[in-house]
Amino acid sequence: MGRSIGVLTVGKVIGDVIDPFAPAAEIIVLYGSKQVSNGCDIKPSLAAERPYVRILGASDSGSLYTLVMVDPDAPSPSEPTYREWLHWVVVDIPEGSDATQGRELVMYMGPCPPAGIHRYVFVAFKQTSSGAVVGVGPPPQVRANFNTRRFASQHHLGLPVAAIYFNSHKEAKNKKRQSQY
Repeated sequence: MGRSIGVLTVGKVIGDVIDPFAPAAEIIVLYGSKQVSNGCDIKPSLAAERPYVRILGASDSGSLYTLVMVDPDAPSPSEPTYREWLHWVVVDIPEGSDATQGRELVMYMGPCPPAGIHRYVFVAFKQTSSGAVVGVGPPPQVRANFNTRRFASQHHLGLPVAAIYFNSHKEAKNKKRQSQY
């Protein structure tokens, strides 16, 4: 599909989360009416609920995809000791369908960056021609120190076919006066 991965390299998504790949699909991510584009800013409050995600590949309507969402900057970008923090895993997503049509292995967790600017990365993998993800056992028991590359290797997913990320940072607390009534 000829999409550039340059912005993923500049944003260090390639390197910190995934290896270089040849884009063969597109991920569309919407939080309400706001569409995610690489490097855009999205407030945690806007991303609290699971987004609409659609994976568009070649016109091969029989393809299934796996979607992984991680934060490689947890707990802080300067000391990412929990890299990667797992936010979401959905498998068996039919090509062209919303992620809700797949099988959710790990429930969605919205961004909650405690410090600094965090990257939230969506990675799509095309599943092998045999269909469902091979050998998916119980979902990861912890979200800290997830490894997208290892997950892809363990489940025979190969390199990604698409990736996109957004930035988010801690929101200021609302300082509205509370009614005393």
